[in-house]
Amino acid sequence: MLVAGTGTGVGKTWVGAALLHELRARGLTVAVRKPVQSADPDDGLPDAVTLAAASGEDSDEVCQPSRSFEVPMTPFMAADNLGRPLESVDELVAGLRWPAAVDVGLVESVGGVRSPITEDGADTVSIQTLLRPDLTVVVADAGLGTLNLVRLSTAVLAAELVVILNRFDPADELHRRNLAWLEGHLALPVVTTISALADLAALG
Repeated sequence: MLVAGTGTGVGKTWVGAALLHELRARGLTVAVRKPVQSADPDDGLPDAVTLAAASGEDSDEVCQPSRSFEVPMTPFMAADNLGRPLESVDELVAGLRWPAAVDVGLVESVGGVRSPITEDGADTVSIQTLLRPDLTVVVADAGLGTLNLVRLSTAVLAAELVVILNRFDPADELHRRNLAWLEGHLALPVVTTISALADLAALG
């Protein structure tokens, strides 16, 4: 399974971690991998640490230390800023290592769907093409601007897709209207809870 996002800050890591917790609570064996990460260490725990806590793994297994860059820029810029090498997306994906027996393997991507990860423009679409996951989760904000971002993101990704509106508030009229529009115009599932997402992930 691949977890992608309509942009930076939409909650990919939170959704991924919550999904892992839910799947483990249902008795499934899980593992998670982050091919590369870049962030300001003063902004909180690295994604790999949060994801590892949810899956029960070591954070260095989730994201190899050589693929972690402590600069809040897209990975190729962060690597260049630090004077460190960055592998190609093909190498990043090929280098993912998994435990022997896993019911659900989750890969969290970087930034938005079309955010370039490497200098040559490879992005989450590239990762999806290489991984060929059973399911791709597109994490989107529930509020203003999400219709545009969801449409742009899902248009360039291959099936099977599910959209989750993160931070959905059923009392918020805009959130409700966004959900209704997406359900009526996208030929794919749109969910608002981790439980509903876990139902789809377990089926995959």
